[in-house]
Amino acid sequence: MNIELIPAIDIINGQCVRLTKGDYNQKVIYNDDPVHVACNIEKLGFKRLHIVDLDGAAAGHIINERVLKAITSTTDLKVDFGGGIKTEEDIEAAFAAGAHMVTVGSVSVTDPELFLSWLSRYHADRLILGADVKDGDVYVNGWKKNSGKKILPFLKQYVDEGIKNVLCTEINRDGTLSGPEITLYQQIMKVYPDLHLIASGGVSSYEDIVHLEQAGIPAVVFGKAFYEGRINIKQLEL
Repeated sequence: MNIELIPAIDIINGQCVRLTKGDYNQKVIYNDDPVHVACNIEKLGFKRLHIVDLDGAAAGHIINERVLKAITSTTDLKVDFGGGIKTEEDIEAAFAAGAHMVTVGSVSVTDPELFLSWLSRYHADRLILGADVKDGDVYVNGWKKNSGKKILPFLKQYVDEGIKNVLCTEINRDGTLSGPEITLYQQIMKVYPDLHLIASGGVSSYEDIVHLEQAGIPAVVFGKAFYEGRINIKQLEL
């Protein structure tokens, strides 16, 4: 497949979990050992991994850098890491623990000047802009607060400054296995065709991934469908 395939590991209390629509009260634990899961992901042939520090997202600062370090020191996976990245110290901690890229969400909305300073310092190939969307609006603070910003103009300010990688999660779809919001991603790609857009939220099957690829979406993150065996790995031709 031409679309980049990125399995996800979301971490709470050192365990691999998945939430539904970002609700911590709707938590399912899939494995107690994220390092073991990451090793299996690598053995299957995947090259990249998306890690979300859900403890960090709730606390407002990075928490699970030790888990990140254990994964990056045990595998050769290229890891992008997000959740609770609020300060330069958080970014430095993630990179020191072996992250290949860092995903920044809320700060890009609440403090654009700070985000742009990070973009200047770490460059566009090390930063992923996290854009969490519900009904076309960008949400912050663990998907709890509507920023009042619409996704397309929000992206423009950073595309104009050189951002290349965008992780866009449709909150209403995340963890629901209801299929990705392909129309949203197509709208983004139509306006910003050079973005490396990573679709996130709702993937339920191999067919969903095919549909995203056919729609011209460069990359996809998936979690629950992978853990629940809904994606036939052999069909992915890794």
